[in-house]
Amino acid sequence: MTPELTALVLAALLQIAQFALFSVLAQRQVGPKYAASPRDTPRQLTGYAGRAQRAMNNHFEGLILFTIAVVAVTYADQTSALTLLCALAYLGARLLYIPAYLFGWAPWRSLIWVVGLVATAVMLVAALF
Repeated sequence: MTPELTALVLAALLQIAQFALFSVLAQRQVGPKYAASPRDTPRQLTGYAGRAQRAMNNHFEGLILFTIAVVAVTYADQTSALTLLCALAYLGARLLYIPAYLFGWAPWRSLIWVVGLVATAVMLVAALF
């Protein structure tokens, strides 16, 4: 397995951990009865639960592009020190993004997000050459 694929697997595991964090915080906010219900009446999550949900959803969006980048560099046989660095930068950014979002680190949250996006974009371009 390439290091980029390893970073992708770790990013997927991070997504599962984010889902677990969101689930615990959301259930704490709405209660177990509502969490187990069909949720016909939507509730707006606020505070840490709402932030955890938004951070999780943001990672779903970023993970799609990162997956494409990893698959592209792997199958194009374009893995390199640069793509490894980008994969690690993406993973590191996603790890930092969670507390940055939960604790409202502004403007750091946005800068951390940009690091992940730029790392993904560089990998996509690297797959072409």
